[in-house]
Amino acid sequence: MKLRLALFAAVLASPVFAADSKDVSCGYQADVVAAVQQARKDRVKEADVAEAIAATDPAWPENYNAAIPLVTPWVYEQKMKVIRKEDLGAAWKELCLQQ
Repeated sequence: MKLRLALFAAVLASPVFAADSKDVSCGYQADVVAAVQQARKDRVKEADVAEAIAATDPAWPENYNAAIPLVTPWVYEQKMKVIRKEDLGAAWKELCLQQ
């Protein structure tokens, strides 16, 4: 899981997110991951995640919505035990800051 998470974090360390400081960018990315995780907990269909998150009027800048389709498959392949018990957003932020 950590290797795959590190690969996604590296992909998201792209120019689209470069305008923000690393700490801010990683924080927003972690918020996106946490929102996708919450959608999974709420049993939102994978294909409807982006729309469901947009309906919540998230606090991150709009360009971070581009991360939703990138992280959704990763979150949705996790076992529900992981989804219920682990903080994927915090894990994401930790690995993102290490990039």
